Amino acid sequence: MTMTFEPFTPAGTAEQRQYDGRRRAGEPAAAPAWEETPRWEEAPRWEEPARWNEPAGDPWAEPAPRARQGWVEDPQWQVPQQRQPQAPRWHEEIAAPVAVPAAGEPEPRRSAVGGRIKPLVVGVVVLLLLVAGWQAYRIESMSDHNQSLASGLAAEKDRTDRLEQQLAGVFDPETVSSKVLPSVFRVRAGSFTGTAFSVGTKVKGNESNLMTNYHVVAEVWTGGGRRVSLERGSTKITASIVDVDKGKDLALLHADTKIAGLVAAPATVKPGQQVVVVGAPLGLDDTVTTGVISAYRPDDSDGPTIQFDAPINPGNSGGPVVNATGQVVGLATAKAKDAEGIGLAIPVKTACATFAVC
Repeated sequence: MTMTFEPFTPAGTAEQRQYDGRRRAGEPAAAPAWEETPRWEEAPRWEEPARWNEPAGDPWAEPAPRARQGWVEDPQWQVPQQRQPQAPRWHEEIAAPVAVPAAGEPEPRRSAVGGRIKPLVVGVVVLLLLVAGWQAYRIESMSDHNQSLASGLAAEKDRTDRLEQQLAGVFDPETVSSKVLPSVFRVRAGSFTGTAFSVGTKVKGNESNLMTNYHVVAEVWTGGGRRVSLERGSTKITASIVDVDKGKDLALLHADTKIAGLVAAPATVKPGQQVVVVGAPLGLDDTVTTGVISAYRPDDSDGPTIQFDAPINPGNSGGPVVNATGQVVGLATAKAKDAEGIGLAIPVKTACATFAVC
């Protein structure tokens, strides 16, 4: 607010009331042309006298006439302004409201650390979301991959099973021979030599049952003897003749030594099946020959007979005829004279039924 005055006049005097606004310097005080009370009726709000730009000299004297009359602006009131509270300096990155300091109080300093917290938290949250999404994607991909692997393994297992079934029909004389040979022995009965093999499991712990042809042990049997010798390499075992069937040309031996028994084939042989014949032709133990089933003759006059083409010789009598899986199908018995590739065998089923040891 600004009020104009000519030289200072104490408040409340008659002279002061004659002033209303502005007048020319040097004019005598005169009654105002209107009957209007002064606009100011109270002293200024401050108690300390204002500092006026007063002319030097007597403050109560009339100013000297000036060469040129004019309006003189009274000195302005210098109203002391109270300190207004400044608007808080909001940090653009802090969302929380900041308290406004009271008048006269120092404004608190704002730390720059808070401004870096929010972007850091946001970055961490975004990173965690990205990691979670990536893990979910990986888990789903792994699940699909595991299902594919399971399907592939199932298909591979089926393929393996088919291959095993095919390989089961593949003839491998070496494998068959290695499986059969430990159960086959050369038999010495008097002046005769033949072959015998362990079969079945119907024996006590340290005993073995062996089969051979009757004509191999006939000399000992008819002479009242019962002891024969089983030989394989440097191994020699004493066995006893426990039973014979002259009509079927079969004999059962018993040894007090544990010898792995061969398994009798349950199925009837068929022409074309490959076989291995193991024996001691001419006394040569651990001899192996191979061939096929030439025919199966169930109605032969001497009983059911298996015909095969594997080479055999004297000494093979009583030796096992084994199929591709290592199962015994018959006992080699004889060969045709003046002919090649015609051998005869007694079916193992006939021997098992005769002695009941398989």
